[in-house]
Amino acid sequence: MLKKIVIFGVGLIGGSFARALHKAGAVEQIVGVGRTAASLARAKELGIIDVISTSVEEALRDADLVLLAAPVAQTEAILAAIQPYLQAQTVITDAGSIKGEVVAAARRALGDKIGQFVPGHPIAGLEANGPDAAIDSLYTGKKVVLTPLPENSTAQIALVSAAWEQCGAIIHQLTPEDHDAVFAAVSHLPHLLAYALVDDIAAKPHADLLFQYAASGFRDFTRIAGSSPEMWRDISLSNQAAILTELDAYIAQLTRFRGQLAAGDGAAMQAMFANAQRARQNWLSNIETAEMQPKQDRDQ
Repeated sequence: MLKKIVIFGVGLIGGSFARALHKAGAVEQIVGVGRTAASLARAKELGIIDVISTSVEEALRDADLVLLAAPVAQTEAILAAIQPYLQAQTVITDAGSIKGEVVAAARRALGDKIGQFVPGHPIAGLEANGPDAAIDSLYTGKKVVLTPLPENSTAQIALVSAAWEQCGAIIHQLTPEDHDAVFAAVSHLPHLLAYALVDDIAAKPHADLLFQYAASGFRDFTRIAGSSPEMWRDISLSNQAAILTELDAYIAQLTRFRGQLAAGDGAAMQAMFANAQRARQNWLSNIETAEMQPKQDRDQ
């Protein structure tokens, strides 16, 4: 049981964390801090948070855990505001999709208190935003990747891990560098492709006709283009080098495919399609196996 948790940003990610911990009975009080008074008021109205705070000093007093669930570009400013009031028992974590730049920002802002910051990234989300989108089951059976720092103690890492586990999550660990390389390929690039495709269709003179006939395949491929533009701007700029590497590789793949199509090389195209199909089926099978195992463990 944690006595007090402070959440900066009570939208989908921070709000779902709060809802899950409330449901698990794992926290006595959750304090919300944010940029928008209306969003905080709505979060309190929905029972996501218990207290709205406009004072960082008051919010941090006697806090066990702080979650940063605001856009990653705000990380350094929030941590700089926290630093003077950070008590020895308080642990900070975050939910950002970037870890290298977040760790660098944390080192600049926290200085010798950096050991109290345990970076994290929940691998879960929806295309909706704001407190109304928050659900208590968002993290159930989902991965949360922690990227601990050399300065973190075992107890600090354990506290963050336990909080996410109370939300139903499965804890993994990577280095910040490995995290950013991995997610540039399997998360950041797909989001950029979805945004780019929808923007391309919308810019065509006959966009209304095209959208009229877009069906489930288009909907599924572009679902993630409904995510927060501000968040994905920040992620793209913060993980620029790794995303450019993956984008260049994807452009090369498209160029190869264009050559096959232009040449009418059906055999090469089918081989690529078949390889992709097998890889996707194996991935889905592995996901199903991984997500079933924790449930079986809990049932025993």
